[in-house]
Amino acid sequence: MKIISYNVNGIRAAINKGLLDWLKNHQPDAICLQEIKLSETELVSPKFEELGYHCYWYPAQKRGYSGVAILSKIKPVHVEYGMGIAEYDFEGRMIRADFDNFSLISTYFPSGTSGDERQGLKMKFLEDFFVYIEKLSKTIPNLVLSGDVNICHQDIDIHNPKGNAKSSGFLPEERAWVGRFIDEGYIDTFRFFNQNPHNYTWWSVRSGARAKNLGWRIDYHFASKSLQLHLKSAAIYPELHFSDHCPIELCLEFA
Repeated sequence: MKIISYNVNGIRAAINKGLLDWLKNHQPDAICLQEIKLSETELVSPKFEELGYHCYWYPAQKRGYSGVAILSKIKPVHVEYGMGIAEYDFEGRMIRADFDNFSLISTYFPSGTSGDERQGLKMKFLEDFFVYIEKLSKTIPNLVLSGDVNICHQDIDIHNPKGNAKSSGFLPEERAWVGRFIDEGYIDTFRFFNQNPHNYTWWSVRSGARAKNLGWRIDYHFASKSLQLHLKSAAIYPELHFSDHCPIELCLEFA
């Protein structure tokens, strides 16, 4: 099963830049989207249905903001919208699709770059998300969590670790949360296969950062350790410019 996760920074904008043509050629089995920024998802759903996807959208209540989705060629057994916490569900932060062998989560963590208030919300979200996943894993042990976490974990994941040491997205307490999450029993699947530097998933639109590859790796596929033997490959596609992020991929193999 080939899974793509992608912060599209507006689904209509990504479509206009060629996303559908790439999906038609690449043929992922499931797609986790973040920042769809669209309430009227019926305007774009038919385009993905034509490619063979069952579409599950979870937009934010605020128009043109946030929102997540899961598109899958395999129809899920069940789809869960939100995490049952109104503050985050209002912003369309998480959706889950349950399949026979595992459950897939598409999530968009809050950003703290706009100031102390949103940074505070981000830290609260991290704790609440941790508790949510801890509880969920007791009934659904095989989890794949895909999305924009808005945190670089290690120095290797950011172009200028010293210069960004006090930047939201690379704060010590944020990085520690990722480490704690991994220690709880989850695999950073890209790093499971690839320990090379200069692999990023987001670039600032300022100062030609993308052309210089001055990026951040803030998008992840995390997998439960129980799925380790089913991990086949992981990849990042920085050459695709449908958004200020790029798509990331995880391939799972089940007998």
